[in-house]
Amino acid sequence: MELIITQPDDWHLHLRDGAGMQDVAKHSAAQFGRAIIMPNLKPPVTTVDEALEYRARILRSLGSNSGFNPLMTLYLTDNTTVADIEAASASEHVVAAKLYPAGATTNSDAGVTDIKNMAPIFDAMQEHGIVLCIHGEVVQHDVDIFDREARFVDSTLRYIVDTFPGLKVVMEHITTSEAAEFLQSAREGVGATITPQHLLYNRNHMLVGGVRPHYYCLPILKREAHRAALCKLVASGSTRAFLGTDSAPHAKHTKENACGCAGVFSAHAAINFYAEAFEAIDALDHLEAFASLNGPAFYGFAPNTRKMKLTKQAFDVPAEYQFGEHTVVPLRASETVSWTAELLD
Repeated sequence: MELIITQPDDWHLHLRDGAGMQDVAKHSAAQFGRAIIMPNLKPPVTTVDEALEYRARILRSLGSNSGFNPLMTLYLTDNTTVADIEAASASEHVVAAKLYPAGATTNSDAGVTDIKNMAPIFDAMQEHGIVLCIHGEVVQHDVDIFDREARFVDSTLRYIVDTFPGLKVVMEHITTSEAAEFLQSAREGVGATITPQHLLYNRNHMLVGGVRPHYYCLPILKREAHRAALCKLVASGSTRAFLGTDSAPHAKHTKENACGCAGVFSAHAAINFYAEAFEAIDALDHLEAFASLNGPAFYGFAPNTRKMKLTKQAFDVPAEYQFGEHTVVPLRASETVSWTAELLD
């Protein structure tokens, strides 16, 4: 079986920095035309100058012939200013700002502590057309980790969407039926990314038979009913949902320890995983829109001009990939993926 689609884009990607970035960025560039690059470096990317410097490092690591276009984001903090948003609007390469509730995920300690204080920033973003990308989880310790996304939808997301009607909002890496239901009923200008792991796996894959740290990500894998809700959403052909891998490489030794960090590295076979997920729910006819058309339409870009061929053929995933001076364990390590992908000239 073969499938020809428009070259996809990744609307949520972590590339890290330095030598590690040089090893992982090439995997994304081999499949995607564009990617929204997350700003949660150490220190975070909070200004346009920092974003453009980071973009230049990404492009240098790939070489001049890669054809890959990194689209940059600003990391919102309690100290972000309207001037920062105005500067972003003047740059063709900075298209979004990322909201991390402080402490919600990897390198989010500098994130926003009180959403209500961000009103002037959100006003400026809707005025200047800067997209708000949201890691949608509450951080209160008394809220169960499996309920934090659903609680955020009710306590925070509704407020943002209703209070700032001109603001484009991306619900990043949604994982629950509550988020899927909100997306389907929300006003225009609200979209969502979905990762391959949240379409393919539930929390049993991470916990049954022993903890599998390379399936641990935030938002965490949920019950099967939530995975099924996400599959139903993409199988419906909804134009509001689009591809965002949230591929997040961590060195093997930082995942496989007593306090393993959150993140799944999927860039080595990202579109392959999505093809597998869509085939499983008999929705391959919706894969191209999800992977290649909905995201560009939401962000205001034309689709890519190149094509990609997906073939129903097994791909053997290595046990590890190089990641700077360390290694990263990929999703489905030492196993197979049932699809291969090839960009066409």
